Amino acid sequence: MTTRTLLATSALALGLASGTAAQEITVLGWGGAYTNSQVKAFHEPFTAATGIRVISVDADNPATPIKAMVEANNVTVDVASIEYADAVRMCDEGLLEPIDPASLPPAPDGTPAVDDFLPGTLTECMAGTDVFATIYAYDTTKFAGDPPATIADFFDLQRFPGKRGVRRGAKATLEMALMGDGVPADQVYAVLGTPEGVDRAFAKLDTIKSEIVWWQAGSQPPQLLADGEVVMTIAWNGRIFNAAVGEGKPFAIVWDGQVYEPEGYAMPRGTPNKDAAMQFIAFATSTEPLARAAEWISYGPTRRSSAPLVGVFQIDGKTPMPPNLPTSPENLTNALFSSYEFWVDYDAELNERFNAWLLAN
Repeated sequence: MTTRTLLATSALALGLASGTAAQEITVLGWGGAYTNSQVKAFHEPFTAATGIRVISVDADNPATPIKAMVEANNVTVDVASIEYADAVRMCDEGLLEPIDPASLPPAPDGTPAVDDFLPGTLTECMAGTDVFATIYAYDTTKFAGDPPATIADFFDLQRFPGKRGVRRGAKATLEMALMGDGVPADQVYAVLGTPEGVDRAFAKLDTIKSEIVWWQAGSQPPQLLADGEVVMTIAWNGRIFNAAVGEGKPFAIVWDGQVYEPEGYAMPRGTPNKDAAMQFIAFATSTEPLARAAEWISYGPTRRSSAPLVGVFQIDGKTPMPPNLPTSPENLTNALFSSYEFWVDYDAELNERFNAWLLAN
């Protein structure tokens, strides 16, 4: 079945009629290469199938403005891309509309959506779009002969001197610090859930604090590497892949110690165009669009039925995408699945500690 036929079939199955009352919806994303992947795989095909225009807006973390909009009773966004932990927490707080799994289309072979989505990618208020990873990457021109290869190397300023880029936040940063200090991936949350474990994570960060350049937006890490402001940086894998393969930058990803997690689409409570928003989510999270998104950025699709359809990188037309996805088996040898349960419980506490640590000498 061709891409055109699959998309047309999806549109018909969802009952997407051009006479829908809403003429446009607003979708809030993360910007950069990530938003571009969704425009190409979701927005443009959805508009072609339904006539509903998709307005794309971006934020450093869409969960933040969504929470503010709902609490102010001034919701101007219909759909937002958010991380799993945020989706669970915000759903519990009544900030998101529920999503009925029965409203999502089945796989092409008839498998119900609830069975087609990977574990942890479908929640009460979120339909997963991708699995991304927080990794670290380095500039290959800075290290000849014996480049960094493990998460411990990121924290080794003696063997690998130079500035480090680190996201300004506790999530993933603390987990990577513990793995860099020798904690096995399957023990990270047990350790981080203790006062001694938290102290250990911050002690590890102390060893590189003087060399850290902080970032907040996903577009910043590849730019920091390109500008020579850092020699290594924690980053989202898709941004580094697009810079390296799509733009020819001399960057390499180290998968050891990656922290991977799903993210997906949710509707803010009070979304002004709920029916059209749900149509968009059902369309975007169907089998074919998810596979196409993984051809624009190296994030794994959330449906089992999508994986066999993923082809080559659309920007260069030749690089096979499956080996470059976080979910590829060879990239999971020392990887940590981000625990949404942990971050729902500890997010406020650990970020308060993180912010205090930032201000300390």
